[in-house]
Amino acid sequence: MTDTAYECDWVEIYQIVLTPAERPAHLPKDTRQVPLELRVNGFLLDETARIGTTARIRTLLGRELNGRLEKINPAFTHNFGRAVPELLRIGEELRTRLK
Repeated sequence: MTDTAYECDWVEIYQIVLTPAERPAHLPKDTRQVPLELRVNGFLLDETARIGTTARIRTLLGRELNGRLEKINPAFTHNFGRAVPELLRIGEELRTRLK
């Protein structure tokens, strides 16, 4: 695995949007104590960038952002979690009751 990305590579960047001192006072204390962070994917606009250095990207929506290069070709790791047995038959049960 390489630690260098090249122009047009799909990458993930990281940036701190608000430091703890910049967070609004109305937030819960434990939330105010940590920075507001942003991780976003996009196409690298720089000729090259190494992981850990500042990189410029263009998102799929056309926004240009700067941040610390975190990943090259990041994987999608989200899912909808485990199945909830109680919810699996709701559609079938509802259709039966409506008949």
